[in-house]
Amino acid sequence: MRIFVAIVLAFISTAALADSTGERLRGDRAPDATDVISGLYAFGRFQQGLLESTDLKGNAEVKNLAALRAEEAAKRDKALKQIQDTIGAEPRISKTTSAGISLAKPDDSEGPAYVRTFYAAQIPEYESTITLLERYLKTPDNPILAAFAREHLPVLRAQLKDAERTMADK
Repeated sequence: MRIFVAIVLAFISTAALADSTGERLRGDRAPDATDVISGLYAFGRFQQGLLESTDLKGNAEVKNLAALRAEEAAKRDKALKQIQDTIGAEPRISKTTSAGISLAKPDDSEGPAYVRTFYAAQIPEYESTITLLERYLKTPDNPILAAFAREHLPVLRAQLKDAERTMADK
């Protein structure tokens, strides 16, 4: 029975990663500027979606962090838009997004399960975005976007570690 559960969990985690932003690339090719810009915009939409999914009467920690991350995403998107215009890249907008996640039922919006769900939802998105930037930086095709990626990669890594640490503490 444990083996069956482990296989099911492995399948679910693999399926979740395959739907993540960084994994939406075609094949094993290195991401180009358009892939990175598209992935970062999708990550920004995800962070905005987290803010929208927090309940107005929910946990203050979750609401405040979601608002902070959405604000950071808006600033990142604004800087990214300037780069996009400069290099002439046209991002691909995916119609599927995990931004519309449901974090918890309203009656559980204060509990530790709600907080863990909030942080758990972020981890695969951060991991895929970080992986996307790391892969891009191995063979960047644009120096402006490469500088942007180098600047934001440590911030995203720190936010991922914070989410993992906070989730483990809850």
